[in-house]
Amino acid sequence: MGDNDFDVIIIGAGISGINAAYRLQEGIPDYSYAILEGRPEMGGTWSLFKYPGIRSDSDLHTFGFAWDPWKEDRSIADASSILNYLKSTAERHGIDKHIKYRHQVESMNWSTEKQHWQLEVTVDGTDRRRYYARQVLMGTGYYDYARGLTTQIPGIDSFQGTVIHPQFWPEDLDYTDKKVVIIGSGATAVTLLPNMADRAKSVTMLQRSPSYFLPVPLVVPMDRYIKKILPEKWAYKLIRLRFLLVGYLFIRFCRLFPNQGIKILRAATEKELPSNIPFEPHFVPKYNPWQQRMCITPGGDFFAALRTGKADIVTDTIDTVSPTGIRLRSGASLDADIIITATGLKIRFGGGAKILVDGDPYQISQKYVWRGALLQDLPNFAFVFGYTDASWTLGADATAQLWVRLLKTARAKNMTSMVPRVGETEEVLDKPLLNLNSTYIKAAEQDNVLPKGGDRGPWLFRSSYLKDMWHAKFGDIQTGLQFYRVSS
Repeated sequence: MGDNDFDVIIIGAGISGINAAYRLQEGIPDYSYAILEGRPEMGGTWSLFKYPGIRSDSDLHTFGFAWDPWKEDRSIADASSILNYLKSTAERHGIDKHIKYRHQVESMNWSTEKQHWQLEVTVDGTDRRRYYARQVLMGTGYYDYARGLTTQIPGIDSFQGTVIHPQFWPEDLDYTDKKVVIIGSGATAVTLLPNMADRAKSVTMLQRSPSYFLPVPLVVPMDRYIKKILPEKWAYKLIRLRFLLVGYLFIRFCRLFPNQGIKILRAATEKELPSNIPFEPHFVPKYNPWQQRMCITPGGDFFAALRTGKADIVTDTIDTVSPTGIRLRSGASLDADIIITATGLKIRFGGGAKILVDGDPYQISQKYVWRGALLQDLPNFAFVFGYTDASWTLGADATAQLWVRLLKTARAKNMTSMVPRVGETEEVLDKPLLNLNSTYIKAAEQDNVLPKGGDRGPWLFRSSYLKDMWHAKFGDIQTGLQFYRVSS
């Protein structure tokens, strides 16, 4: 093999890529691999975003790696801590030596004749290079790094202050004593408000539709006790299992008994609110719990900011933006020096790389997903997609372990390729790939950027970590998957 020829190429050096690399070198240590990363640094989201307070909205005990656990007491952490954890973990296991930075994959073409992928890569923005691999795993996350989700805001061009999308935060922005309005009601808006309130003159979160809020403690006393009485290895396993089960049971409870879920969430929110901010309409969503992601507030920081009097929440729709602020449909207006459009991420599959099979473009939106990990009619190609209602890494690990099992099976059978196929007589009905109704997911469905979920068999999209992990290790991997041996 040449120095541009590998058994496996992993695209993306974020959580998904690092986890897949570990599972590969653990399961098939003699396979050569490279990780191609378009940016100058590993870490994906945790390296890209720079807005104040950027943090996880999943606990780090399940968001961290099962094979090298998160060891800090706090379960929700900021981006720089997560990035340090990723870098030190990759270095400890020798994964960092396999990463090629500033390698942007432009296109991938599968050759049936040669039984390999040919990747066209731009290096350092100018140099074109070609790589080859028998297997490709796509660990590029699910959103567009170059563009945010744009929302039509009437009159925004007339605003004389500063307009910012959180994905492109200017690091030199000084918001001291400024009036800030954040448009949005998701995780980003809920993180920004408490982290800007101390320096800004005022921070108002303007939302069209409310979200559910979940205050979580920064540190769980029980976890400290577990660490005291158990050996380190078992303590972290038990803490991780506790977070996994509590999260799983809470989500299932909310889905099975939505009215009881709403009551519990309401009680937790009302307890935190200052007297001048009513529960209705600001905290009454138009959907049931977990039909969209919940807004986590570590240590109740969002509500603490509201109680200072410097932060506020307004539920209304925008009539128009004026040069000095925002006029609302209700007739009220909000003065602003800075408007932050926390209106969401733009979903993009595979980091924008073109996919071809024998030179023909592959129509991703027309294809089903096999076992949440492979794509119909696409040979030797896996992709990582985490869960929408649990830590991303849990889904990434279920995928990686299934993928490594498939690679081992293909090698044991002396097969050169594996391809998911829908049987000619099989009647699979389309289902949305993701089980949330958030705006950014609806936009992705309208734009046809995602593959399809099916209603049966291996085409059903994954839903539960425990079930998926069992399947990755022991489940049926024959149905809907064909192995081929082609001499090349």
